[in-house]
Amino acid sequence: MTDIFQEVDEEVRRERLQQIWKRHGTLIIAVCVLIIVGVAGWRGWQWYQAKQASEASVAFETAARLAQDGKHGEASAAFAKLAGDVAIPAYRSLARLREAEEQAVTDPKAAIAAYDAIAADTSTTAMFREAAALRAGLLMVDTAPFAEIQKRVEPLARPDGAFRHSARELLALSAWKAGDAAAARRWAEAAAGDAEAPPGLKARVDILLALVGESAKS
Repeated sequence: MTDIFQEVDEEVRRERLQQIWKRHGTLIIAVCVLIIVGVAGWRGWQWYQAKQASEASVAFETAARLAQDGKHGEASAAFAKLAGDVAIPAYRSLARLREAEEQAVTDPKAAIAAYDAIAADTSTTAMFREAAALRAGLLMVDTAPFAEIQKRVEPLARPDGAFRHSARELLALSAWKAGDAAAARRWAEAAAGDAEAPPGLKARVDILLALVGESAKS
């Protein structure tokens, strides 16, 4: 009896499946095709992204070698081309920063303008924008008034800033150059008092604090 019931049950299931297939067979096939196409498209996109990253890496290394060889004009042009061609945001931002760095060797004003453009580009991540702002400040520290450096760099010196150590050192140096001993001491002490500040930076700031003390005596 059990075998008979099983056969009947299987027959009922078969009939139901046939009815479902007749009603929805086309839709089932379409869904399967969409899944296959979607997976293939995703795999294709991953391959394309990997290919783009590999090509960008090679182009970046080629430009970096030109910079190492002292061919700054050629390196700047190579980084500019990479920044214009590459579709990967991180490589594009890195290339723009390196282009400005190479420009700084021969044309600091052009480099500052390039850094300013990166710092103002909201499509670029905050890390790259802040790095550009800091680099521009470093180029200007010997020529710009303290107020200008302060306007540009002080936002980077916030307690949670990724570049706060360098920003505070730069502010202290600029203030000292401007003869503002109080501001120089404040920023130097802020840099030296940060437990996460690199040892080399602390050593430089200690020297600056000593200079500020000598200036105050004289």
